[in-house]
Amino acid sequence: MIYRKYKDKDLSGLGFGCMRLPVIDGNDTMIDEAAALEMIDYAMAHGINYFDTAWGYHDGNSELVVGKGLSKYPREDFYLADKFPGYDLSNMPKVKEIFEKQLEKTRVEYFDFYLVHNVCELNVEQYIDPQYGIHDYLVEQVKNGRIRHLGFSCHGNFETYQKFMDVYGDDMEFCQLQLNWLDWKFQKAEDKVIDLRKRGIPVWVMEPLRGGKLCSLEEKYEEKLKALRPDTTTTQWAFRFLQTLPEVKMVLSGMSSLEQMKQNIDTWNTDAPLNEEERNTLQEIADEMTGQGRVMCTACHYCTSHCPMELDIPWLIELYNEHKFSDGGFIPMMGVSALDKDKRPSACLHCHSCEQVCPQQIKISDVMQDFDERLHAGA
Repeated sequence: MIYRKYKDKDLSGLGFGCMRLPVIDGNDTMIDEAAALEMIDYAMAHGINYFDTAWGYHDGNSELVVGKGLSKYPREDFYLADKFPGYDLSNMPKVKEIFEKQLEKTRVEYFDFYLVHNVCELNVEQYIDPQYGIHDYLVEQVKNGRIRHLGFSCHGNFETYQKFMDVYGDDMEFCQLQLNWLDWKFQKAEDKVIDLRKRGIPVWVMEPLRGGKLCSLEEKYEEKLKALRPDTTTTQWAFRFLQTLPEVKMVLSGMSSLEQMKQNIDTWNTDAPLNEEERNTLQEIADEMTGQGRVMCTACHYCTSHCPMELDIPWLIELYNEHKFSDGGFIPMMGVSALDKDKRPSACLHCHSCEQVCPQQIKISDVMQDFDERLHAGA
């Protein structure tokens, strides 16, 4: 197992993300405990020392199973990460209550790593609102030694990320991002990585395989990759891309079976970062994959100054592109839900004022109508 140095710790390059544990009859709330405990034992025996759970994973049962599985091992032999669940706004006043319960559920006296969970447009205002005391409470737990390292995960756009960092930045020791070779440009993950690099904050990775989407590609793309690395699978390509980034200290994989775990551990027994040609090839494939049917907005914002409803059209188009590519997904729904109703795609008047000044000649009113219909179809 490859290890990455983080302060005084040697972290396994691959971490066990416990949000996709094996389940019974496809029911996400019913973890197959025997299979999950076997995976935890295998992970410990084969070099994985980082385990990532959260309040909402498997409807709260992930923390219980992870806590049970790790309880047989000396506390100093593993690193445990948990998160404050601000994705549910009703939790905002309950930071102390939830934190204490999480320690109880996971059977530990402290968390090695603790995250402000899923900072996004839907919750950033509440996270930074002092009335909830979230920031102050978590910093206090760091001082008390019950949180050894405090960080955050972020699915929001760069503006939201910056708003959060303006309040929490001085106390954040790591940042967990949806980061993979496809989202490097498509979700603008690179922009956050560059800013984190300037701040000296290391990167933790979630969704390295984009929910499994990067495990299998169209034949024409796989042939391109095989020409460069004949013995490397597409899954391994995704991990090798992340091994190329010096800022990345932890890569989490939500493994659902022992077989997946064995394959991933085998990959992480070798450090084989990509060269420039290989990275360029991946980016070419990513551009082609995400460019199919994509609305090519350059975010010049000419349109916004002519919209009588003052819609943030470039942001809505970005969400629209993600919705089309992912056939839905939670990011577009989350982004739109955070907007006032008069700022959503449904508020478009179809007056075409924006289209008259769009350098790309985008049929913006048609895009807004299609986006609204897609959102309602998935509701």
